Amino acid sequence: MRRIMYVENKRGGLDGDGRIGWVELSRSGRTYHYRGRHLARTGSGYKYNCVDAETREAYWVSGPRKDGADKLYGGVVHIDEDARVEYWTRIRERPDLVELTEYRAGASTRTAGTTRRNDERVRGRARSRPRPSA
Repeated sequence: MRRIMYVENKRGGLDGDGRIGWVELSRSGRTYHYRGRHLARTGSGYKYNCVDAETREAYWVSGPRKDGADKLYGGVVHIDEDARVEYWTRIRERPDLVELTEYRAGASTRTAGTTRRNDERVRGRARSRPRPSA
């Protein structure tokens, strides 16, 4: 089975590089295959749920969130080119953003509205708001 998923490498600690892309699941569902890596699910782990079978690096693999808040602490998420159109149209239901290859994810507790503003920042369309006077 093949599906779009969020994959985050935890090599740099809790806040690693995040990507959206096509992942193949093994028949048992215990191993994910992504970009030449075999990510075996673990029964435990702090902020990770998979380990690369070859390098033993920790990864977080999950279904992508509709609100885009995939990263636990927020940050930029890159989208694989072959998954971009499907991700923006089917998962996020935002075909107006289909040309984006990355977005700034809000932390996982943020609302979709915050994530939408972050998408605009990545695109360079953020509106500046006047600061309230003190």
